[in-house]
Amino acid sequence: MKVLLGLSGGVDSAVAAYLLKKEGHEVTGAFMRNWDALANSDYLGNPTVNDPQCPQEKDYQDALKVAEKLGIPCLRVDFVKEYWDSVFSYFLAEYRKGRTPNPDVFCNKYIKFDSFLEFAKSQGFAKIAMGHYAGKGEYRGHIHIKKAADRNKDQSYFLSQLSEAQVDSCLFPLAEISKPEVRELAHSLGLSSVMDKKDSTGVCFIGERNFKQFLRNYFPATPGKIVEGKTGKVVGEHMGVLYYTIGQHKGLGIGGVKGEEEGAFFVYKKDVANNILYVAHPSERFRLTSTRCVLTDLNYVGERKEEAVGVKFRYRQADQEATISFAAERAILTYPQGVESVTPGQIAAIYRDDFCLGSGIISEVYRGEERIDI
Repeated sequence: MKVLLGLSGGVDSAVAAYLLKKEGHEVTGAFMRNWDALANSDYLGNPTVNDPQCPQEKDYQDALKVAEKLGIPCLRVDFVKEYWDSVFSYFLAEYRKGRTPNPDVFCNKYIKFDSFLEFAKSQGFAKIAMGHYAGKGEYRGHIHIKKAADRNKDQSYFLSQLSEAQVDSCLFPLAEISKPEVRELAHSLGLSSVMDKKDSTGVCFIGERNFKQFLRNYFPATPGKIVEGKTGKVVGEHMGVLYYTIGQHKGLGIGGVKGEEEGAFFVYKKDVANNILYVAHPSERFRLTSTRCVLTDLNYVGERKEEAVGVKFRYRQADQEATISFAAERAILTYPQGVESVTPGQIAAIYRDDFCLGSGIISEVYRGEERIDI
């Protein structure tokens, strides 16, 4: 079978390429360039942002070395405009509202499993493949993303917005293999350019960097008050509410408050309109706890019915017990035991056993009948 593999210049996709070849597929690698690190003008007509960091060029060279070692072709495809239009503009719009988005989920939905898939089809490939730690399988008559055997690396959360057709279009060679086994295989194959390369973190295709400084390229620092919610007392000054996340307790710069230590406060609310950051003492952790939330932008494969499910409100979180129900194009998740830091703008991925049924964007959060304004 002719397969186009997303070859990122990392160890996971390199070993995925080897495993596909071993299975007898005709494999071609394709390196995706989705972020213009050399700072071309953006697609909203804003002034060019100076961003000299360019790790993707090294990644591309590593991908070429892997392809040469494995004896497969390696293409280079650009989706810079598509990434800006479908992923990064959304990312900026959500941050502007004071929400905390997860662009990696939408990079998968709109770039890796949409633009890349369409490119593969146009070039005559039967399937695409990725180096994600995830699998796929049939559950209740539908094709779903399935959790990887290596639970520590499972990336099903990031694939939770994929449609059934997108899932069915892809092969996942790393579904049943662990990260240590991937490293071991890379060493045995002599993939020197990637075998000890550290895992990538940070925003998809943008890379690792000081995130607060990166945001300042798009949201200039706007200092404001840090207020203790219980007393209304001003306890510090922030550099801009958009730079902080709900639950954050490090890096607040709150010092010199009598009877308190640095790190004693945590963020529980952001008032974007008035540029105020609200914090609370650890004894008030209840402010972060909710028992119900509403999901919009719903992607759900299969029958929509009320039932018990497992939910990940963030990556690496253990599945949280919940009941899902539906109203029009929204889903309601109820979890009476309470869960901390369920935050608007983030993704809630929904599971039954090892299968991901889909996900939605958290839009409203409640504690009992009270809507929590965070």
